[in-house]
Amino acid sequence: MAFCGTAPTPVSGSSSLAYSPQNLSAKLILPVPLRFTGQFSNLVRKKSRGECCSSLRSAASASSMESPEDAPSTFSVCLEEELDHVIRFKMPDFRILDSVSIGLGGRSDEIVFEGVVKDSCSSLYGKRVVLRKLSTTQAKRRGKRAIEVLKKLVRRKLLYHSYSMQVHGYISLPASDDSDSFILVHGYHGSFSLRHWLERSDWLPTLEATLALDEESVRKVGEDRTGGPAVSRQLRLIRILMRDLLIGVNYLHSHGLAHTELTLENVHISPVDRHIKVGILGNAADFYKDGSKDSSLDNLDRREMMIAFDMRCVGFIMAKMVMRELMDPLVFAKFKSFLIKGYDPSCLRELMLEILGRSAPYGNTGLQILDRNWGAGWHLLSLLLATKPSQRISCLDALRHPFLCGPRWRVVSSMDIIRWGLGSTAVRITEEYIYRKPQRSRLAHFIDLMEMLNPHPKPKNWLDLLPGKWRLLYCTGKHVGLTLREPPLRVLVGDMHLTVTRESKLKANLSFDSDIGFSVMIGKYWPLDKAGKSGRLRVNSSFTLRAGRRLYLNQDKTTEKFFFGPSSNVDALAQKFKGKKWSKIIPFKEFPSSLPAAKLASGDIDVTMNLDDPLNQNTDTAKSVLQELRTQIPPEVFDLSKLVCGTYVDSRMLVLRGVNGSALLFTRSFMDRNSCS
Repeated sequence: MAFCGTAPTPVSGSSSLAYSPQNLSAKLILPVPLRFTGQFSNLVRKKSRGECCSSLRSAASASSMESPEDAPSTFSVCLEEELDHVIRFKMPDFRILDSVSIGLGGRSDEIVFEGVVKDSCSSLYGKRVVLRKLSTTQAKRRGKRAIEVLKKLVRRKLLYHSYSMQVHGYISLPASDDSDSFILVHGYHGSFSLRHWLERSDWLPTLEATLALDEESVRKVGEDRTGGPAVSRQLRLIRILMRDLLIGVNYLHSHGLAHTELTLENVHISPVDRHIKVGILGNAADFYKDGSKDSSLDNLDRREMMIAFDMRCVGFIMAKMVMRELMDPLVFAKFKSFLIKGYDPSCLRELMLEILGRSAPYGNTGLQILDRNWGAGWHLLSLLLATKPSQRISCLDALRHPFLCGPRWRVVSSMDIIRWGLGSTAVRITEEYIYRKPQRSRLAHFIDLMEMLNPHPKPKNWLDLLPGKWRLLYCTGKHVGLTLREPPLRVLVGDMHLTVTRESKLKANLSFDSDIGFSVMIGKYWPLDKAGKSGRLRVNSSFTLRAGRRLYLNQDKTTEKFFFGPSSNVDALAQKFKGKKWSKIIPFKEFPSSLPAAKLASGDIDVTMNLDDPLNQNTDTAKSVLQELRTQIPPEVFDLSKLVCGTYVDSRMLVLRGVNGSALLFTRSFMDRNSCS
């Protein structure tokens, strides 16, 4: 018996499928009729062993018995008029194979076959093709749409053959069972879809071997060598695949088409020409409803929304390629829910750290790839998945992004990427936790640079961006730990969060709520057991935000008088800005004596501390805990009135300055691990 169809849900026990390592395909190994559930039950019926026959072979016999004198049906006449630019095949032109590749799994309204063209007069003689039998009206519409799209794309045959599954033609069979049959014939481009590649445990070396990566291949993405550590190899492969995918999608967009169905299942990698195929384009939609490329507002909005939808799908594909944990449906559901709720995708790193654990950057290959080059991968991912369609990056701009360009290519970074890189590098330094003098100097230097390049200096921008939950990363002030001291009680401080709430949309009044989780360790064995008794300190205060300026004061050593100008700690920064590299992007020619800032005027302060039993029974113990907390945490977090201004804010990072000049670096947060523990 020949295996002539595939279905997503075969009845258990009706057939047995085996995977052959030679051709990576599924074969029927028992002579038992293949049965289907649901709407497939009326397509393939159970027959006895002697009467079993293929639906395609019966269709082939019907096609061969059709005489030339027979009047064609209305369906056939319409097809010949609409699809005259492709080949109309007959079933005897193919030799149906007894296997179907696992990566060609069809929808519920189509049956997939593989065959070889045996017509010696055809230009496709001896080639392997895929036949999709479309049963419903919607499926037939997809098939005819794939052929219609070919008319638009065939003008540039080289790109069409490189980035799309080649549609060769169709088979129109006479009516049977009160319905017409339509079979789409397209090219065969490998056994696996991109999803099946990523699900393999050895996907990286196998895909490298399939693509036959050599020096010429890696040179196309700006690389200068092959091999290397697993992180470098995976990054190189992702660059190759992403650039190929973006070129294919841009090819569609340049012809006024949107793919609308970019998923891992619809993307195939051809081992022949080593290009990504973006599907048969059965659901491709036109940018313009009436076909005219007028610049009306409706057409422009429709075009923008369609391109934005495709780019969002490309972002999901990139995320799954880099972070294979997202192949798990539960993890991907959390990832997608984060975006559906309207959270800014620039904070995806904070989300993934919560999902994968705080130690993930040091052992997770995907996070290491995205953290490279000053966090360029996170920046590209945030642009592909931007909440507003108008903010999503285009294919051409994505191809110029530093993440997809190797070290041999010189990329002129935009101001947005420079700001992103400064913030990402500062975050990575804070995660090392051991703050030696060089690290502290670098962090202070990066914070100064961020303040110089603040993209939102006006108070109205602060009122929009400041509300939310922020996690404290670092403070440039004095750091006091537990190592060299012997306090009466050992207190281990956890995460410190600052929640900002806007009280009224008409006024510039804000509510600051500082939340500090900690644990009190009792006994002399605290270095080995840090569980302790948990507690929480909350400080609340109201603020009024106004426009202000941060002044830079310097002291003359001879007269001991202060004057406006860069102080000694920013002299090096001023010298750096005079160089050619920074002079092109800094918005001012000389180092300023002041910079715009958001001035914060505080009101009353309310302090609350909660302790677990039995610590809450003793007042002296509570005083000792509070004193130890004040020793370790920055004074601006305990006494919010010491926060005097904000000097940097965007959708991801925040810098606040205290009355003593110290800077507090925050990152936007969405979860509180202390409250969940």
